[in-house]
Amino acid sequence: MNTHIANQIHKSGHVHKGDRNFYGISIGVICLESYFPKPPGHIKNPAGLSFPVLYHTIKGATVQKLLNEPNDQLRDLFIAAARDLVQEGARAITSSCGFSALYQQDLTEAVDVPVFASSLIQIPLAWHMTGRKAPVGVLTASKNSITDAHFKAVGAIDIPVTIQGMEEYPEFADVILHNKRTDMDLGLVEEEVVSAAHQLLKRVPETRALVLECTDMPPYAHRIQNETGLPVFDLTTLTGMVQDVVTPVHYSGWRK
Repeated sequence: MNTHIANQIHKSGHVHKGDRNFYGISIGVICLESYFPKPPGHIKNPAGLSFPVLYHTIKGATVQKLLNEPNDQLRDLFIAAARDLVQEGARAITSSCGFSALYQQDLTEAVDVPVFASSLIQIPLAWHMTGRKAPVGVLTASKNSITDAHFKAVGAIDIPVTIQGMEEYPEFADVILHNKRTDMDLGLVEEEVVSAAHQLLKRVPETRALVLECTDMPPYAHRIQNETGLPVFDLTTLTGMVQDVVTPVHYSGWRK
């Protein structure tokens, strides 16, 4: 190719910077290793999303380890996974478990893209949106495992919350919390999650918003919202919002 033609091609404006392995994908998901069913609505089931995502599974990092044995080694594995996802092409980072809130600050310091490690990051938003008069209801996989450190990491330490765990619901607890088996009765889990929401509201009826900590709960958020009449915040809907935040959106329609 002669110099004149090469210069003309360069001046065409079609030269794009190459800086990632995958293109057209905005959200990267750091995943724990688990093998129970994930219906649409779960962050680890992309069939329920309207956009593609990137996944990075940390082998050997289980729900049980994150809930019961969080440590510096696990934190470092999360950081390495986040960096890998950014290198691959992710423009924002989340995770497959709400207890990853513990590493929110570490992850934001490690990568230069937005990080929303947990749906718990929405607690301040829910509180401000609903008048700052009543505690925010938090449905979590394990009330026994969630601590002030999780709330502090997402800027929610000073916000009143009411917490309802799933420890006493056998199908959810046996499969998700204790890893006794991988087969799961999704219909029964739905009833248990919805029942837990009602139990929270029975204890604190003035609750005006619910945040679903656990990524296994969003598939049932529509039922919770329908039956309680409350706004329900979860990771899947948050992921959709972040997708729009980091991806240019072109609007169309009539001006008049």
